[in-house]
Amino acid sequence: MPRMPITRRDFTSSAVSALALTALPLPIRAACARPAFEISLAQWSLHRAIRAGEFDPVEFPALARDRYAIDAVELVNTFYPEKARDTAYLRELRQRADDAGVRIALIMCDGVGALGAPDAERRGDAVDGHVRWLEAAAALGCHSIRVNAESGGTFEEQQKLAADGLRRLSTLASGYGLNVLVENHGGLSSNGAWLAGVMRMVDFPNCGTLPDFGNFCMNWSRSGEPDAWYDRYLGVEELMSFAKAVSAKSYAFDDAGNETSTNFVRMMRVVLEAGYKGYVGIEYEGSAHSEHEGILKTKALLERVRDQL
Repeated sequence: MPRMPITRRDFTSSAVSALALTALPLPIRAACARPAFEISLAQWSLHRAIRAGEFDPVEFPALARDRYAIDAVELVNTFYPEKARDTAYLRELRQRADDAGVRIALIMCDGVGALGAPDAERRGDAVDGHVRWLEAAAALGCHSIRVNAESGGTFEEQQKLAADGLRRLSTLASGYGLNVLVENHGGLSSNGAWLAGVMRMVDFPNCGTLPDFGNFCMNWSRSGEPDAWYDRYLGVEELMSFAKAVSAKSYAFDDAGNETSTNFVRMMRVVLEAGYKGYVGIEYEGSAHSEHEGILKTKALLERVRDQL
């Protein structure tokens, strides 16, 4: 179609708008240009490559920058089992991240004990077991550690037990300037209402959530049955009030580049309408694509959704 001529009124209106923007204070202008959210990369997205010895975990921050143009990462403690108090190793890991211009945002902590264990001694051991990862996270410049709220007993009993362990750990974490984030990660923690109730019981400013788009199965042995799953959109909505990180879990994509188990437009609308401004982490966990392809497809989808919203 032929281009319409620019009228004097159009030109004047555009010029006034541009001048009005440049007249704003710099912080406000920066906010206008800032994207709705930033994208980070969870180390678990490359767990098969790491386990196969394709690269050393210490290289992960630089790899995130060089291969995927991502400037923030989330580590997984099981890839560094003996390194939590290895000062030299942590110094090298942080230096490599700094050299690459990458922030290590948090450490995902698994296998450290049940913070909601019914036995008081086991619960205390779990709290103590996380301390070394608080130390590591502080040394690496993280803002948080991600933990699990594993427990046992009735719905209400598990809430009280998990809240006790989380409250004690969050008290310790405050001394390191760190947050303690709980992910929906199986069992009752994948019930959004249950975990939101735990957060209200803890009631500590540095204790929050890390909603994961895909981890809403409450019983993986029955994963093929609909009633084993909590509604993922409702669950994320319930957890966003406490969220200090978000995990964009992905498994497979259709020919249009959309994730087949989660409607990312709908889900990211839930995230953004909650006022969330932090990183959204890519966590590819599928087998339909290679890990490399899965990361790229998830990043492209998040970027497209960010532009759309």
